[in-house]
Amino acid sequence: MSVKKTAPEKTPEPIASPELAAARRVLETGANALLAMAENLDGAFIAALDILHQVKGRVIVSGMGKSGHIARKIAATFASTGTPAQFIHPAEASHGDLGMITPLDACLMLSNSGETPELGDIITHTRRNRIPLIGMARNPDSTLLRAADVALVLPPAPEACPMGLAPTTSTTASLALGDALAVALMERKGFSADDFRLLHPGGQIGKSLLRVADIMHTGDELPLARLDMPMSEVLIIMTQHRFGCAGITGDDGSLAGIITDGDLRRHTLNGDLLQTNAGQIMTASPKTIHQGALAAEALGLMAGKITCLFVTAQPSGRPQPPVGIVHIHDCLRAGII
Repeated sequence: MSVKKTAPEKTPEPIASPELAAARRVLETGANALLAMAENLDGAFIAALDILHQVKGRVIVSGMGKSGHIARKIAATFASTGTPAQFIHPAEASHGDLGMITPLDACLMLSNSGETPELGDIITHTRRNRIPLIGMARNPDSTLLRAADVALVLPPAPEACPMGLAPTTSTTASLALGDALAVALMERKGFSADDFRLLHPGGQIGKSLLRVADIMHTGDELPLARLDMPMSEVLIIMTQHRFGCAGITGDDGSLAGIITDGDLRRHTLNGDLLQTNAGQIMTASPKTIHQGALAAEALGLMAGKITCLFVTAQPSGRPQPPVGIVHIHDCLRAGII
C-alpha cells in the first residue's frame, strides 16, 4: 500500500511595499530603543523607585502634548497597581491646579526635550515646596532633568517618522519606562492577584480573578446528610436544596462522599433505594475544591462532567468538613467562561 506524499506548504513570501517597509522601520526603531534603554538602566531607576515607594500621598504625573497622553496612561497604570496617582495638565496647573500637588506627593514629569515651557510652573512649585521630582527626558542637560531630584534619561534614538519630528520612538520609550516603574513598584510592594482583583472588579479581569469563596453557597444552603441517614430523609434534603446532590459527612463532619441525582436513578431501577442509608448509596471521595481557588478552576473541574463541587477550607488531600458548595450555574452567572 503506497502512501501519497503531500508537498509541504510553502511559507508565503514577504510582501514588498513601501508601506510595509515603513511599518517595519517604525517597529524596529522602537524595539532598538527599548533594548538600549533596558541595557542602560542604572541607579537612577532605583532612586526613582525609592521615591515612589515612600510617597504618602499620590504620584502626580504630568506632561504636555504627546507626552501628556503617555503621562495619563502611566498615571492610570500606577493607580491600577496599588499606587495612588493622578494626571495633572501642566497648563491647568498654571491656573490653579498647582493646589492639587501637596508636600505628601511626588511628581513624575515627562518631556522629550526636557525644555517644555508649560512645565515650568510645576517644576518651580516642587522646588519651592520640597516635593520630590522625577524627570523623564532625552537630554540630560535639559532644564527638567537638571532641576529633578532623579533624572531618567531616554535613549538618544531617532524618531521613526521620515522627518524625525513626530513623537514616535520617544513616546514608546517613555511609556515603556513608565510601565517598568509601575511593575517594579508593585513587585516591591508585594501587590498580589487579590489586590489586583479588588481594584478591577469590573470587566474580564475581575471575573477571571474571582475566588470560589466569592460565589459559593454556605451555611444552611449546604445539602448535607450523615452516613447513617435513611435515604428517605436524604431525598427530602436533596429536594429542599435543589443542587441535585447531597454531601455525606462522617462522624467528625468531614466529607465522606456524595449522592447525586444519577445515583438515585441507578438505585431506583434496582428497587432498593428506600431500604438503604446514605453510606450505602454514596460515591466515596468526591472531587472538592478549596475556597481560595480561582472560580475558573472550579468551572474547569465541573465542565462536561459534574455540576456541583463541595468546597473545603484548605487545599488538602485529606477529607475535610465542607464549608460551601458551588454550582456550575454560579460560575456562569458570574461571567466566568
